[in-house]
Amino acid sequence: MIVIPAIDIKNGKCVRLLQGRMDAETVFSDDPAAMGRRWENDGAALIHVVDLDGAVGKRPVNLDTVRKIIDQVNVPVQVGGGIRDMETIRMYMEQGVSRVIIGTEAIKNPDLVKTACREFPGQIVVGIDAKNGKVAIEGWTRTTEVTAVDLAKQFEDCGVAAINFTDIARDGMRTGPNLAETEKLALAISIPVVASGGVSSIEDIKNLLPLEAAGVIGVITGRALYDGSLDLKAAIAILKNA
Repeated sequence: MIVIPAIDIKNGKCVRLLQGRMDAETVFSDDPAAMGRRWENDGAALIHVVDLDGAVGKRPVNLDTVRKIIDQVNVPVQVGGGIRDMETIRMYMEQGVSRVIIGTEAIKNPDLVKTACREFPGQIVVGIDAKNGKVAIEGWTRTTEVTAVDLAKQFEDCGVAAINFTDIARDGMRTGPNLAETEKLALAISIPVVASGGVSSIEDIKNLLPLEAAGVIGVITGRALYDGSLDLKAAIAILKNA
């Protein structure tokens, strides 16, 4: 299991939102690329970047900022937010992105995921963000009637690298990840799962460790790193020793 630092970009700045609300942001840095270098220096093996404006606007908005992160770090970068077609996926791959995250289109156009997996095997991640077990889309502004498990099952055996699973109610709230729902999803599918939402401390990292046996391979964390309640180096050390 690995710890994956998150860099969420809004208006070119590194921010964190509460429960995905665009009007509830905290700006942590005017230089997202500098944050990428910091997390790389602390030992991150992968960096998670989200174009928040892109997620709402349905197209990449902070491309220049994302490009600077890719250019200035040496570890793999995965990007999500506003990715709705193969043209955008190819564009990001050409920019040097390691993995592209498909969220909204996974539910609206599952064939896009399957086509992308054929063209870029092992480089496509499906982002599943849920409220009370139901999938939310379009920058979390709409909630569907589809369950996270049912959506994930559609992509068995098509080459998806991982499922990023976020419990929206816990995102940015530092209340601990939703262990039960994360484990439920991981046990229901053969695709590796990355947990997200609610991580606030080393204890939360330790609590996730038993889920590795169910197929949870990583955890994305943002606010806890930025406000200092979670030390990335210490978290990485615990997972390595485990």
